[in-house]
This record gives sequence, structure tokens and C-alpha cells, in this order.
Amino acid sequence: MKNLKAVILAAGEGTRMKSKMPKVLHEVLNKTMIDYVIDTAKGCGAEEVCVVVGHKADEVKASIKKDGVSFALQKEQKGTGHAVMMAGDFIEEDKDILILYGDTPLIQGDTLEKLVEKHRQEDFGATVISANVENPEGYGRIIRDAKGNFIKIVEHKDATAEERLVKEINTGIYIFKGVALKTSLGKLDNHNVQGEYYLPDCLALILNAGGKVGAVVAEDDKEFFGVNSRVQLAEATKIMKTRINHGHMENGVTLVDPENTYIGADVKIGMDTVILPGCVLEGYTEIGEDCKIGPNSHLTDMRLGDGATFQSSTALESTIGNNTTVGPFAYIRPNCKIGDNVKVGDFVEVKNSNIGNGTKIPHLAYIGDTDAGEKVNFGCGSIMVNYDGKKKHRTIVEDNVFVGCNVNLVAPVRVKAGAYVAAGSTITRDVPEDVLAVARARQQVIEGWKKKKMETES
Repeated sequence: MKNLKAVILAAGEGTRMKSKMPKVLHEVLNKTMIDYVIDTAKGCGAEEVCVVVGHKADEVKASIKKDGVSFALQKEQKGTGHAVMMAGDFIEEDKDILILYGDTPLIQGDTLEKLVEKHRQEDFGATVISANVENPEGYGRIIRDAKGNFIKIVEHKDATAEERLVKEINTGIYIFKGVALKTSLGKLDNHNVQGEYYLPDCLALILNAGGKVGAVVAEDDKEFFGVNSRVQLAEATKIMKTRINHGHMENGVTLVDPENTYIGADVKIGMDTVILPGCVLEGYTEIGEDCKIGPNSHLTDMRLGDGATFQSSTALESTIGNNTTVGPFAYIRPNCKIGDNVKVGDFVEVKNSNIGNGTKIPHLAYIGDTDAGEKVNFGCGSIMVNYDGKKKHRTIVEDNVFVGCNVNLVAPVRVKAGAYVAAGSTITRDVPEDVLAVARARQQVIEGWKKKKMETES
């Protein structure tokens, strides 16, 4: 949307979290709460975002690595109105300003889009999102007139007995016309017991100045669930997990046990893929169609092609091709590119390597800093010896090479196309094409050795 900016309040200490970490940096499914809110604001059309920081401001700023985000500092926490004042230079009079909170990760873009649309259609100076709840105890109430028009927000402690019967509450999320917000902030005072500047007071100031204020009722009050403790963090995680998992199932993904499947908000999964119990899929992982993942697999920032099978293994920041199988108990470390129709079997570790199409690494191998071609066979116990004590070196294994069991390839070394390396060899020099390389001591048989040993020991 054009002419839309967002201010996110994230200055509070969050003492109830009992943490050395700023509250908004605590994670829900491996993503910080503040990142959820920023992404939602941008997703609904906010062209720029200003995060108001305070407690451990430098940590919060360092964690946010997104374009179009600026920061304002609230050195002392003197209320929500004061926090927005600190972003005064960010607020433009000819733009609409969303006010959001860094500890409400469940807010959704569709809800904010409806808020913006209603705000602009009705030409409101300010619009608040409200929600109807069964137990409104402790919340500010939305008070309307007989025609349903917004009159005011009254805090629970200040509400009359009749007003306390109202179940429509203030979620604390607003959109203002920039000019109305600037003007009302300029008139805001802290003449109250707490000595703080309250943002809801801006609504009364706008009404008193002849402006219009509206309230849009949200469909799901869970979106505005604020996280203030570890217990609430777990509750928010459960809600988010259910929301994400249902979305994937509705898009054609089978989750065998959704209660025991943990999928991050930015993960993409293709149709007819099956996710078995115990899987954790994080970051910007993308899984193709017709894959089978798990059980108990952990994928972070991975890309898997169509038809891949990934069993009980861990993989980080790498790419796996179509119809490739991995695991069980394999470990794919960062910066690997594994091709199509590859087999990476049990207890295999691959690190910073390129593996060509059709290559097989069935079991008990370490493939580190390696460029392996197509249709290579690595026997059981193959080790790429990549570290000389000071530097890492690369190993190159060309197409159609056969590497026997318990072979050490000591980098830097190249095994050329079609070569065979005999089992038990330690290769320290390049191997030509289409040869058999043997690098091991000749077997000896010493007659009478056992009898002599026993005589010596007696």
C-alpha cells in the first residue's frame, strides 16, 4: 500500500521473562518476535518501519537485518504515547502510521490490511483494532454510542459497572493519519498517577478537535496475544505452530502428527510431500513436491528438490536435488550442493562440498571440502582428509570414480575420471584416469609368530 508506514514499540525490558535477552528477541519457532511483526507490517504494505528501542537497544538493533527498517531510541520508558513521540521524525503528516508492538508475533497481515482499508474508506483520523472476548477483565473497553459509533476507550480501573460489562476490548493496535498523530502527540500530557503519556489519549484529542475515530473488530482475538513471560511464549508458539501446520495441510502437505511437527513461518513445502513426526523445519527451508521427510529430521535454510527422501538426519544451509535420499543419521553441513539421484546414507557427514548426480555415499564416510563428479562411489569408511593442521584443502573426485572402503584421500588431491582406488589406501598424490591406485603395505604372513609370542610371555 502506498503512503503507509509502521512504528513498532519494542523498548520495554520485559522483566517477567526473567532473561538477559531483550524480550522481543525471544523466538517463536526459531524466529524472533520482532521479526514476525516487522514482516507482517511489510507484508501488509508498510513501505518503511521504525522500531522504537530502549532496553538493550544495541542488541535489538543488531538482530534486525532487514531493509527499510530504521530505529528511534526511548531512553526512559514513560508510556506508549512517549514511545511514539520518540519516532516523531519518522512520522509524516501525509502518510498513515500503523502502531504495532514487538511482543505480539501472532498479528496477521490480512487483519492489518482490513484495518487500513476501513480507516481510509471512512476517512478516520485514527482507527483502533478491537476484539470481543469472553473475559475482558483488565482490558480497556471500547465504548460506542447507540448507532455503534466509537465514543472512547475506558481503562478497566476507570470503567463504571455498566462499562465493565462490555466485552469489546482495545487491542492497542492503531492506525493514524500522520497529521492527526503529530498534532495529538503535541497535546498529550502525563497528568496521571503513573506520570506517563498514554497513546489511547490521542484518540480523545482527535475527537475533541473535530476528527473521526473508528474501531474495527478483529475476527480472532488470539492475534493480539502479548508475550510477557516464558509461559506466554510457549502459548504463542503453540498457536503459531497450529496456524502454520494447518496452512500447509490445506495446501496439500501431509503432516502425519501435526502436534509433533515444528515448521517455521518462512518454510515452503510442495504438494504431496509427507512430513513424519518429530521434524523441525526452520529458516527459509524450501521442500519440493512428493518428498518424504523424517521422522525426527532437522532442516535449517535448506532447499530440497522433488521426490527427495530425508530420513532422521540433520541438514543446514545447503541444496539437495531431485530424487536424492539422505539418511538415516546423516549430517549435511553448510554450503553443500548435492545433485539429483544421489544417495547419502547412514552416518555420513558432508561439509562444504559439491556432489554430482548419481553419486553414492552409502555409509560411514566424511566428505569435506570436496568436489565430487557424477556416478562416483564412495565405499564405507571413505575419508576426505581436508585439514593439514593449519589450512583446509579441497579434494577433487571426477566422474565415475570408485573409491574403495577405508580410503583416505589427503587433500589437496585429484582423482581423475574412471579411476579405482583400492580399499585401505591412503592417497597423497593425484590419480590418473582409468587406473587402479593402491597405496598400502603388502600383506605379510609370519609363520610361528603366535607360538613364539606365547613362549616369550611364559
